[in-house]
Amino acid sequence: MHSPSTPQPLALYIHWPFCVTKCPYCDFNSHVRPDRDEAAWAGALLAELAHEAALTPDHRLGSIFFGGGTPSLMAPATVAAVIDAATRHWRVDADIEITLEANPSSVEAARFAGFAAAGVNRVSLGLQALDDAALKLLGRPHDLAEGLAALDVAQAHFGRVSFDLIHTRPGQSVAQWQAELARALAFGTTHLSAYQLTIEPGTRFASLFAKGLLTLPHEDDSATMFELTGAMCAAAGLLPYEVSNHARPGDESRHNLAYWRYDDYVGVGPGAHGRRHGAATARLKRPESWITAVTADGHGIETSEAIPPATAAREALLMGLRLADGIDPAHFAARTGVALDAAIDSVARARLTTLGLLHPGEQLRVTDAGRSVLNRVIAELAG
Repeated sequence: MHSPSTPQPLALYIHWPFCVTKCPYCDFNSHVRPDRDEAAWAGALLAELAHEAALTPDHRLGSIFFGGGTPSLMAPATVAAVIDAATRHWRVDADIEITLEANPSSVEAARFAGFAAAGVNRVSLGLQALDDAALKLLGRPHDLAEGLAALDVAQAHFGRVSFDLIHTRPGQSVAQWQAELARALAFGTTHLSAYQLTIEPGTRFASLFAKGLLTLPHEDDSATMFELTGAMCAAAGLLPYEVSNHARPGDESRHNLAYWRYDDYVGVGPGAHGRRHGAATARLKRPESWITAVTADGHGIETSEAIPPATAAREALLMGLRLADGIDPAHFAARTGVALDAAIDSVARARLTTLGLLHPGEQLRVTDAGRSVLNRVIAELAG
């Protein structure tokens, strides 16, 4: 365990619930509100920061991530106020990573200079596709020209830029994805997220899929796209440090690494989740309810529950095996209270190692072959 003199790492997540539009695969429709009082929202976020800081004085802040609905529609002054408060409340890493998630629209790109001045040093753009028809299918409010223009602006203002793409889209072939990925890698960003399209329950995609109106590529093509992604990104110098994330060495998302390593993180804002001191926290999801609670109590926490060691061990296993570095036994035990050997099926581990799906050695780490069937590996290890 960490000694009192060694501050524990902490990641800070700021959830901004407001969106500009409804997309077909999320549930933010009720959060499209053009008439919000931003000063009131900023004050509530600052109140929650103070509340969380008082509960985590033994932590050191390594990253701040502005995410949620459309955080790039926040006023740069709000972002600056949050960063200033966070860096006053906690001890801070000298090279703290401060990321803003942004839609690649011209309206949001116009704010990038202000965000950089506020202290943001990394931007994650939701490009999602380099094809206008695909963007329309995905329900994105931007077209390709607008997205690429926003990428240019981002690269002009931030030293670290990431964007995401979605593959295994309806009607997409392996050759089409290969060409799209090659174009994406030519932009020269230091980080790229490449996600396989999934059908989330309750979305328009789920309804179309259930009616047979949406056909995804065959699973063999999906596997080929996954393998191709890792190989092409690595050849371009972006190493696959997590199942869906690729970066130049040193440019990995430190904030997301905190999640995957099962470190503590604080979630602030409507619907935000957190993990600290062995407890899981969840904020009220409905924005009006959250701000009313913050006004009355200084925070909008709806639930705070201790995480049983067995649950912590399973969560840490699910997250840690996504990483190319895998799971360090000492860190696993310190974070969960359970020895790694006790949390997994040792017979299954030996078998999976023989099959070439796990690396031999103390560190629990999947091979490239194991990464392509990660769900199977996790299911067998978890028993």
